[in-house]
Amino acid sequence: MRSRYSAFVKENAPYLLDTWHASTRPTSLDFEPGLKWLGLEVKSHTSHENEAEVAFVARARQKDGRAFRQQEHSRFVKENGQWFYVA
Repeated sequence: MRSRYSAFVKENAPYLLDTWHASTRPTSLDFEPGLKWLGLEVKSHTSHENEAEVAFVARARQKDGRAFRQQEHSRFVKENGQWFYVA
């Protein structure tokens, strides 16, 4: 989760797409111009052998100065030793 947050901060679309599960991966990503990410707080996480869930809040500031919070409960699966974001 932290590596994907860092990739959003750096607008690293190739990494995000590479770590997105093929069943839900978009064909491309667009980043909001001027969005400044301010932090990630992992609220909870559970992990089993090949599945994991992470609840988090990511904070950002939009170009016009308004605050933005993305709150999500994400699912991940592990395939061939690599974790992929599902939804």
